[in-house]
Amino acid sequence: MIELWLVRHGQTDWNVSGRYQGQTDIPLNLTGLAQARALAALLSKKSSGQLPPSFSAIYSSDLSRALQTAQILAQALGLTVQKHPGLREVGLGEWEGQTRDFVHALYPEVVIARETNVLDVPPPGGETNRQAARRAAAVANEIAQAYPGGRVLVVSHGVTVASLVCQANGFPLEEIYYNIPDNAQPVVVQWEPTQP
Repeated sequence: MIELWLVRHGQTDWNVSGRYQGQTDIPLNLTGLAQARALAALLSKKSSGQLPPSFSAIYSSDLSRALQTAQILAQALGLTVQKHPGLREVGLGEWEGQTRDFVHALYPEVVIARETNVLDVPPPGGETNRQAARRAAAVANEIAQAYPGGRVLVVSHGVTVASLVCQANGFPLEEIYYNIPDNAQPVVVQWEPTQP
């Protein structure tokens, strides 16, 4: 078993404007950079008289919004970021860069199908949430095997983090959207390396 500190990247301009990001490479905005620095300070300094947690490693999606967040954390913690494309956000295909209203107007049938079947209906040209969850679980298993009994920071994206939260806690994967954390807010889970 391993303790994973799952962190969604800091804020981006597309977060603010409500655009689907998926695997489009969007950098942090100024607020996102500040969020990452605040988390780095929290994780690297004594708080309320307690020692900060000690991490064996830090992994990150290779997309810049996650990687920027991870690099700020790694610098404060004296670690080197290990990039892994398996930690990318769910691929949203033709929806990437579009607003929710645009997507609902242009793809109403797909939107309804995805609301009915959260896990197995992809956006046009994208991947399913189930595929993204399997991809993320495979990376978590790799990390658990590399650092058994350790504590590892994992910086990723909303749906990807939520999929790991659900799988680690035995929540139905259909609840994925209810488990997306706020930007730059860690969620701690215990991960068994044999989890599917």
